Amino acid sequence: MDNSEEVREFLTSRRAKITPDQAGLPAGSRRRVPGLRRSEVAALADVSVEYYSKLERGNLAGVSPSVLEALARALQLDDAERAHLVNLAQAADGSDVLTRPRRWRTKEQWKPHRSLQWVLDAVTAGPAFVRNGRMDVLAANQLFRAFYTDLYATPGNQQNLARFTFLDPAARRFYPDWDSFADVTVAIVRTEAGRNPHDKDLHDLVGGLSTRSDAFRTRWGAHNVRHHGTGTKHFHHTVVGDLTLAFEGLEMAAVPGLTLTIYTAEPGSPSEEGLRLLATWAATNEASPDTERSATG
Repeated sequence: MDNSEEVREFLTSRRAKITPDQAGLPAGSRRRVPGLRRSEVAALADVSVEYYSKLERGNLAGVSPSVLEALARALQLDDAERAHLVNLAQAADGSDVLTRPRRWRTKEQWKPHRSLQWVLDAVTAGPAFVRNGRMDVLAANQLFRAFYTDLYATPGNQQNLARFTFLDPAARRFYPDWDSFADVTVAIVRTEAGRNPHDKDLHDLVGGLSTRSDAFRTRWGAHNVRHHGTGTKHFHHTVVGDLTLAFEGLEMAAVPGLTLTIYTAEPGSPSEEGLRLLATWAATNEASPDTERSATG
């Protein structure tokens, strides 16, 4: 991915999101842009208009941490956006080489250490899995495979949650709030693009989804990023029905770039009972990559 283009579009999109009122500036009249002017961002960041214009043209190479922090304040970036800006700056001057995540590929090209699989298998109360920043599912417990039976039922999708979300019609049934899942998915992949801009597999994923999905392409152009570590999600499973599950995402210190995610239900809730039923179903009818979707009814 072209770093200059990424920088230019990210800074432009963040500037467009901040209104003069939000920045404590008078709105004035005859405003031709939806957000702040370049001159206003420059003033808020205490840099010259010429210098800020250079940055917004995509040249972050050599920018000091203090200037990046000033830009983050001026553009009111959240933590994920600040980290993304730093990643783009590091990629611009090549200082990301040592901190860049190792290039984890698909499940077929990376195998979890047996102790990691033991950990996943020990989680019996909820679905648990390991993914990379491209949303490839690299390892999972039995309950996750039963939970995401549609993911494993589609041949050739490489067990990738981004492809599942945007290319598999089953995703819109499985995710009752599909738009929210779609937004989060793209934001995670965009975050990975900033952190690991030289990943060819990531380029291929984005290119394929942009070609085949208008919904993905529109969201990708928004340049939104986010940290996705905890929350609550709603699902509809063909076997057990509606489920409301909390999740925790844990960065794996032993393998940078991978995330362990565990879903669980509130104790005593209908969703907890639903997971018990799903576990019983999984024990006798575990989903696999070759399972036909018709097997789930």
